[in-house]
Amino acid sequence: MKPARFSYEAPDTLAAALAVLAERRDDAKVIAGGQSLAPMMNMRLAQPGHLVDINRIIELGDVRLEPKRLAVGALVRHADLARNPIVRLHAPMLAHAAGTIGHYAIRQRGTLGGSLAHADPAAQLPLMAVVLDAEIEIASATGRRVVAATDFFHSIFTTALRADELLVAMRIPLPAAQGWGFRLFTRRAGDFALVAVAVALRMSPQGAIDHLRVAAAGIASTAVRLEAAAPLDDVDPADPDWIVRTADAVAGAADIEENERISAEYRRELLDVLLQGALADARRRAA
Repeated sequence: MKPARFSYEAPDTLAAALAVLAERRDDAKVIAGGQSLAPMMNMRLAQPGHLVDINRIIELGDVRLEPKRLAVGALVRHADLARNPIVRLHAPMLAHAAGTIGHYAIRQRGTLGGSLAHADPAAQLPLMAVVLDAEIEIASATGRRVVAATDFFHSIFTTALRADELLVAMRIPLPAAQGWGFRLFTRRAGDFALVAVAVALRMSPQGAIDHLRVAAAGIASTAVRLEAAAPLDDVDPADPDWIVRTADAVAGAADIEENERISAEYRRELLDVLLQGALADARRRAA
């Protein structure tokens, strides 16, 4: 199929793009890499009357260190995110996860902002935003606002973005060095994960856990945080049984949605196994 008729423009500045969104609102759709929007338009699942191409807005492609934060612009491609030395040093799990997205061609075109705004519940980058306590910076013609990642994703393909707004950056807090683990299961290479998990773990000098984040994608309508179910009282992370007990507790408590293709029981088993691997990886890197 071919897309429905639409008009197109490619503004050179953020201010110009925001002015178009303010004027066209629900009639307009932002396009960057087009890895999700273009197929949806071809199948006429999306029929915007006007496309706003933001690829010329250079300022949206920056990766930079700020005081206590790593800022990643919305136009940073998945491939660049995976190999950027600043990201690899300060947010290695984010870099690693970006390198697992789709296939080579998709990683060359797909963007951070596009993935976050699309909000696929099985996608890697929304999962990273949630587990890393990221903040999403949003701009409009009237100003800017910041939304926590846990509040940004509302449901499948639904976010806090308004019709006249543009996602411009994601900011990740920079704590002390921490261990991390990321595991996913797909039926074929390049597919969206049936389940993906991410763990961020920091140890105190005394060997106790003083920071734990656990999140999963593919089990609900958004990526979800799960560490509330992890047993943390009188825990010795060096005890190998801790990994199994934690994975069992978290997977057992997770609220997993049923769907027609994959049962909740099967995804719970996947969640448990993947968590064991991610927790082991995180503990090893935190040592």
